[in-house]
Amino acid sequence: MIIAIANAIHIIFRAFTYLVFARVILSWVRVDPYHPFWGPILRFVYQATEPLLNPVRRLMPNMGGLDLSPLIVLVGLDLVRMLLIQILLGL
Repeated sequence: MIIAIANAIHIIFRAFTYLVFARVILSWVRVDPYHPFWGPILRFVYQATEPLLNPVRRLMPNMGGLDLSPLIVLVGLDLVRMLLIQILLGL
């Protein structure tokens, strides 16, 4: 049971990692948010990642247009994932 919970946590955190990567890639290309196919995907990625990125972005100093918040969020997600899994496996 504990291993199943640890696997679920791993999958959830990995999904958020992929969403943050998608957000970074989408920030490099111009995608029409009203496109019938890409619009809902784009809005989902932005709505799913904004609660993670916005607090980090507010805490960081202005870097002249360089946004390092995805990097910090990715490192933080990985650290929290490892910590939670280690706690669960230690039970």
